[in-house]
Amino acid sequence: MLILDKLLLSPLNATIWAARQVLNAIQQEEAAEPERITADLSNLYMMLETGRLTEAEFSAREKELLDQLDRIEERATTAQVASKG
Repeated sequence: MLILDKLLLSPLNATIWAARQVLNAIQQEEAAEPERITADLSNLYMMLETGRLTEAEFSAREKELLDQLDRIEERATTAQVASKG
């Protein structure tokens, strides 16, 4: 009976395992996102200093990156509040 149960549940177990792997990958990517944005900002400043970007291009791209950082910060704050409550 135990072997039969394992055989019948193996597709479900495989699906759960795959979902956990996807969740872990998403969490790792989200954790690395602030570092990537910070590196992008550094490159952006360098491009401005070397004249490869105009001030307007720089401002637009900088705003996008800073907005992304703000959204990440808001999600982290919301998650902390939710885990406490």
